[in-house]
Amino acid sequence: MGAEILNLRRARKAKGRAEKARAAEANRIKHGTPKSAHDLVKARADKAAHDLDAKQLDRDKDGG
Repeated sequence: MGAEILNLRRARKAKGRAEKARAAEANRIKHGTPKSAHDLVKARADKAAHDLDAKQLDRDKDGG
């Protein structure tokens, strides 16, 4: 019949929890991986790509 009954205390607390969750997610993204670990992963990937390219055979244009 009427409007839905809303507990303002619960709504306020839920809003605060959601805001803290958003801030925590932003901090996880911002401070997630140390730069040294990130650089190490990139260096390993670059080395693997370089090693693979070095092992490929060069083929002549005539297919031989």
